[in-house]
Amino acid sequence: MHDDRSITEHRLRRTLAERIKPAVYSRPVPLAVERWDAPGEPVPVAEGLAAPYAPCAVGDAWGPAWGTTWFKVSGSVPGDWAGRTVEAVLDLGFDRMMPGFQCEGLVHLADGSEVKGLNPYNDWVRVADRAAGGERIEWYVEAAANPVLVEHAPTSEGDRLTSSAQPLYRLARMDLAVFEAEVWELVQDLEVLHDLMVQLAADDARRYAILRALDAALDEVDPDDVPGTAAAARARLAGVLASPAAASAHRISAVGHAHIDSAWLWPLRETVRKVARTASNAVSLMDGHPGFVFAMSQAQQLDWIKTHRPALFERIKKKAAEGRFVPVGGMWVESDTNMVGGEAMVRQFLYGKKFFLDEFGIETRNVWLPDSFGYTAAMPQIIRLSGSQWFLTQKISWSQVNAFPHHTFLWEGIDGTRVFTHFPPVDTYNGDLGGAQLAHAARNYREKGRGTRSLAPFGWGDGGGGPTREHLARAARLRDLEGSPRVEVEAPDAFFEKARAEYPDAPVWAGELYLELHRGTYTSQAKTKQGNRRSESLLREAELWAATAAVRVPSYAYPYEELERIWKTVLLHQFHDILPGSSIAWVHREARAAYARIHTELRAITVAAQAALAGEGDTGLVFNCAPHARRGVPAGGAGVPEPPAGRVSLRDRPQGGYVLENGLLRVEVDGRGLITSAVDLAAGREAVAPGQAANLLQIHRDLPNMWDAWDVDAFYRNHVTDLADHDSLAAEQHGPDAAAVRVERSFGRSRATQWITLRADAQQVDLVAEVDWHEREKFLKAAFPLDVKAERTASETQFGHVYRATHTNTSWEAAKFEICAHRWIHAGEPGWGAALLNDSTYGHDVTRDVRPDGGQTTTVRLSLLRAPRYPDPETDQGRHTLRYALAPGAGIGDAVREARFLNLPERTVPGAGPVAPLVSVAAAGGPAGGAVVVEAVKLAEDRSGDVVVRLYECLGGRAAAVLTADFRPVAAVESDLLERPLDGTAVGPPAADGSVPLALRPFQIATVRLRRA
Repeated sequence: MHDDRSITEHRLRRTLAERIKPAVYSRPVPLAVERWDAPGEPVPVAEGLAAPYAPCAVGDAWGPAWGTTWFKVSGSVPGDWAGRTVEAVLDLGFDRMMPGFQCEGLVHLADGSEVKGLNPYNDWVRVADRAAGGERIEWYVEAAANPVLVEHAPTSEGDRLTSSAQPLYRLARMDLAVFEAEVWELVQDLEVLHDLMVQLAADDARRYAILRALDAALDEVDPDDVPGTAAAARARLAGVLASPAAASAHRISAVGHAHIDSAWLWPLRETVRKVARTASNAVSLMDGHPGFVFAMSQAQQLDWIKTHRPALFERIKKKAAEGRFVPVGGMWVESDTNMVGGEAMVRQFLYGKKFFLDEFGIETRNVWLPDSFGYTAAMPQIIRLSGSQWFLTQKISWSQVNAFPHHTFLWEGIDGTRVFTHFPPVDTYNGDLGGAQLAHAARNYREKGRGTRSLAPFGWGDGGGGPTREHLARAARLRDLEGSPRVEVEAPDAFFEKARAEYPDAPVWAGELYLELHRGTYTSQAKTKQGNRRSESLLREAELWAATAAVRVPSYAYPYEELERIWKTVLLHQFHDILPGSSIAWVHREARAAYARIHTELRAITVAAQAALAGEGDTGLVFNCAPHARRGVPAGGAGVPEPPAGRVSLRDRPQGGYVLENGLLRVEVDGRGLITSAVDLAAGREAVAPGQAANLLQIHRDLPNMWDAWDVDAFYRNHVTDLADHDSLAAEQHGPDAAAVRVERSFGRSRATQWITLRADAQQVDLVAEVDWHEREKFLKAAFPLDVKAERTASETQFGHVYRATHTNTSWEAAKFEICAHRWIHAGEPGWGAALLNDSTYGHDVTRDVRPDGGQTTTVRLSLLRAPRYPDPETDQGRHTLRYALAPGAGIGDAVREARFLNLPERTVPGAGPVAPLVSVAAAGGPAGGAVVVEAVKLAEDRSGDVVVRLYECLGGRAAAVLTADFRPVAAVESDLLERPLDGTAVGPPAADGSVPLALRPFQIATVRLRRA
């Protein structure tokens, strides 16, 4: 029988390819084709329609890379086709092996309205279900010549500025034809049964029943008259297609979807067009398939459609009202979650969910992030506070070492919040509902015996056009078919409700969802990461001072529109292929320009608000937007800073180099310009491991096995070069307020200038590395070997921190050889520790070693720069200024405070006098209150004038504190992230003096809405 199966498979494959599929279209008639090549960037639709077209023909080349060609196609339905189904086949030159990632098209009517997209597996346009004959056809196709950039090889095609002018594609087919529906249905029957058969066990009787039915069907097909014999062939298959699934069959909720990266191997402007093509396909498919449900995430993408394709957006809204076009995700974009700051993560949900509510009246309940590169342990709490209930991803299935033990489970965050979570066992977000994928989902499902169902997103993504009618045909045949999982097309919420109901005692996974892959994304494209961090800091600053000025100064108007627009720009660039540094050069070039623009705008907002608050005068007022007082200036206020109490000395070191001391720290810089000692004088503790040097730049070969910009493979550590040689070493600044040492180094084709600075009254040594980077496939790190026996390190994440083991007892710990931290990472023993702070670095690694003296060294390294060649061959080339600091003796609270200072610099403004904080937080009955940090101060989104304050507990313990408002609120309401009342217990009623008591659990986020009279 094995031979029989092989013979039938070969026979089926050849007959389908050479006889049956070509017969789906009969009696083809060429359409007339004209073209217009748009110069430069894409033009508005009206301009494309009105352009001067010239004749062209099938076989003509078109392009070039990133170019747009408009094709006008016209013709008439022959009169003798009356009563027949007629379609046009418009093949732009597609490669059927690559749905998406290539040329695409959008068909328009003469009035500019969208018909549908054209993609490799979706190249047809319906003309008439039953033609009358003589119908006139005139369409305009906006065709995009996107280059194929998935070969993982360095290429200059990733930017319009450097791409080739050679045409990339040739028109393959432009025909009208009769659509032979019965032949098409036969194709679907044959493919579904074949795919099922090959997945069944060798001794399964069902397998042989299908085999014989396929043989019988092929016997019925007359190669010279496929349309005339298709019905007879289908009749031979009816029996096996009617056999119902077993009662125990796995149940799959199939959700139509098209994962579209908001930027990746194409620029943002092309995504604007990709989403229009895909959405037009989805709504068109719904017209002919009443049961089809399509889920679309990313409010930004729907906003693009609203802005650029308003008629299409109205069609989407109608389908959404029917429950068939389903917004999901609740975020502005499918963002990275490792590096996005806490308040930015809040705004992803605030603006995403607000868009869905405002435009569709829909409260999204699930968080849909199938493709981000790992998930922060802060996320469960943020999800629940956004009003969402469920989380979905499949990316953890990409982990290289450890298989995640669950597909359906409760995910517990750092504060203890749990969210019901599902990883689709189909292991793809671009499903085709083929037999191999469905069988894999059923076999792979890890909840057998407890749960019975999983979710499978289906549809071609990233420009592939989304779900197709072939996908829906498979779903219909597999709804209840013996040997297959049961398939039901439905919305994600329907799946989650059923899955939660059948699995009330789902297992719990506590902590981050670490992806054991793509670890290089914490470092690639340093300027993009720096732009993001500084944008987050500047937004905090602008909102704080604007809110304060709006409450205090009657003539000042809070800049609602400007701040919302800027926030949405920042959120867009947090997309999981932009902020992680894994997009083409064009994307990052535009990101750098976008950050420069918004930084200028935010500084202008801040300057205007500070000027309004400072008033007329020439006193130098220091504005402190950090959540902690510094130099005598209160948090969130402005005043004249206190002079330093201590002084800094700098003296020559006898062995070469310098000694810097301020009464708190003594730092020795040796003759190589390296820190060989950093002593916490109060504790009498040395931070630097004996015989070693800190602030040591190290360079590694960086040749990952596959995903250049994405990956750092563990073997990079096998070769390291210490950059200890220097070109010059000099004292650059002498106290009393600060002292600095300057070191210049050259290596390879690059140079680095380092500054080591100690300030008066500082418990940290400030470090700057200005690097002119011209290496290729190299990895630059800064090493700090600490004289600390640390079993674990604490790394800042959104609204708290996570602990990670320094040992490699298990494969789970060993896989975390590169980790993400936000503004600080801390290594300590009971009673003493040290922290590394940074202003824009996310990648770190931690190792520990036993020294000959029996002590242990914990080495923390910051990952500064990389130089991958794909997809941007110029990644990180050029000048970078990187700031970080070593804080000996720091506890976690110190790290929180000092890292905020590093990221939120003071600003001096001339004015009349001090500015009191709009809101302040103080301890309630003890030091625990110092654990409460103000994350954001702003005015409410509804423009009521209410003040919104977001706080969190930062140390991982319980905290009692008092929030005091300068303006005496009439009410204090605990709110969700969308600023709606929340039935919580963290906030008490305001007292007569405007103070509000707070009681927070470990790492709890509290959003307090202060109502003004």
